[in-house]
Order: sequence, then C-alpha cells, then structure tokens
Amino acid sequence: MLRPRIIPCLLIRNKGLVKTVKFKESKYIGDPLNAVKIFNEKEVDELIVIDIDATTEGREPDYALIKKMALECRMPFCYGGGIKTAEQARRIIGLGVEKIAISSAVIENPTLVREIAQEIGSQSVVAVLDVKKRLLGGRYDVWINNGKKNTGKCLLETCKELQDQGVGEIVINSIDYDGVMKGYNLDVAGKVHDKVHVPLTILGGAGTIDDVGTLINKYGVIGAAAGSLFVFKGVYKAVLINYPSFAERDSLLDRYFPA
Repeated sequence: MLRPRIIPCLLIRNKGLVKTVKFKESKYIGDPLNAVKIFNEKEVDELIVIDIDATTEGREPDYALIKKMALECRMPFCYGGGIKTAEQARRIIGLGVEKIAISSAVIENPTLVREIAQEIGSQSVVAVLDVKKRLLGGRYDVWINNGKKNTGKCLLETCKELQDQGVGEIVINSIDYDGVMKGYNLDVAGKVHDKVHVPLTILGGAGTIDDVGTLINKYGVIGAAAGSLFVFKGVYKAVLINYPSFAERDSLLDRYFPA
C-alpha cells in the first residue's frame, strides 16, 4: 500500500545550508553534508536539496557538491538549482541523484520537461512551482527567480501543461507560508489535489508534525515536505536537525492517514 512521504527540504546558499522566511531573511544553519549524514541515521523517506541562487545568478549546478551529497545520501535524493538543459540533468543523474527539480527554467522554456524526460525518464523529473495567491479572485500565480517575478501564469493551467509535457512529480511551494511554521496552505493543496495526476508534494508552512498529519489526513497519499520543521527545534528556533522516528511516523499515520 502506498504511504504518504515526509520529506525534508534543504536550501543551499554559498555552499551552506540556510533557511528562509517568505523567501527572505535567510539564516545560516550549517554544513549540508552534516545534515545529510544525520538524515541518513534517521532514515528519512526522501530528501530534496535546492541551490536557491544558482538560477538567479546564472550559475551551473555545483556538480562537486552534488557528487559529495549523492555519495553520502542513503535515501532517495532530489536536487534542484541551475538546471536549464537536458544534458545538465543527465550529468546530475549520473552522479547518483534519483530526481532533478526544475522551477524557473520550466516556465521560461515549456519544452524543457519533455526534453529532460526523454533523457532521464519522466519519473526523475520534478517541477517545483513557487506560488502566491492573488488579492482578488482566489487564483494562484506562479512566481520565479526566488519569488521576485510574477509570471502571471495560473497554477492550475501550469500543472496541466507540465503533466502534458511528461513531468513525473509536482511540488507546490507557497511563498507566503515559507518558514512561517503555522501550518500548510491547505487552500492551495485543495485546489491542485484533484487536478494533479502525478505524485504531488506540498511545501511551506509546517511547524509541527501534526501539521503533516493534518495534510495527509485531508489528502491521503501525498508528499509532505518541510524545511524549518526539520532544522529547528522549539519556539526560539534553535538549530537542530531532526526527523520523526519510525515509531513516531507509524503513530502519526495511525492517527491521521485515511484507512
């Protein structure tokens, strides 16, 4: 039986691990390789790592760092940041990464998903969509360049286009919920859940493990990704890499996962 995935999402800036709030106010957390080692010990379901400045700065992916993380990582590993071509994607997969994540590039080049899927397989192509809700009308727009530019593209239409192009998974990241730790954006999850027919992951806002439970209780087999939840502890946000044990995960699913 398929189960929901609970996924730490790590952000890289200048080779260091950081955490942002609403895509701003980045706080240095530590060495990403140390975080990967700890998550190995905790046997996490999957790990997403995103270099948040590679695309905006026009840089190639940091292949040396990716290789180090892939060699260390013992769980399914998804990497994003700076990927603009199918050749880059193939090279990263060759380093031992299971999935590649693309964001701004798929908006600027709509055929990129199909090109990469033909190179490495649809199952390895993840689209990360950073979204904000319009003040009027309730529609969500897709933003790019670290949340600095509104593309004006409708989230639901973009999801359809990506699926038509052969994307293997979609991650919805709510910019205004990023780092706030007050719960997921269930509104956006509800809008996309029945429209997305590939694996779906919701990111942004989780502050407690019960927030994860609330998401999976409402939407069943879904990816619940989080950053702050797994790198901070307590009301003062002391840095502590953490993740629920198998017993805690089983207890969570017993309480929240629809039978």
